[in-house]
Amino acid sequence: MGDVTEYYATLPADVRELFDGMRRRALELVPDAVEGRSYGMPALLYRGKGLLSTMQAKTHLAVYPFSGTVVGQVADRLPGFSLSSGTIRFSVDHPLPAEVVDDLIELRVREIDGA
Repeated sequence: MGDVTEYYATLPADVRELFDGMRRRALELVPDAVEGRSYGMPALLYRGKGLLSTMQAKTHLAVYPFSGTVVGQVADRLPGFSLSSGTIRFSVDHPLPAEVVDDLIELRVREIDGA
């Protein structure tokens, strides 16, 4: 069991199901990704760098693609979501669109590959 899987086991079922769907999709798109930690958060890593983390806070859920640039590239497609540099906040009732999750992952892979 990895850091992400262990963290998900502590979450309510609805949050765990949502996050696990994002994790599974990331692994479909990036089969070389592995579970680990980045910036102290359980995360999927690609080439040793943070690819994607999903975390539950007291008032929201959040996805971290470890890049303000990547968040900026999808920001115009996320009206009604709370964004900050490197963070997108959402809820179980208002999840991220699947195509945006795909783009976050693919954009971050390209960013890591170009680094």
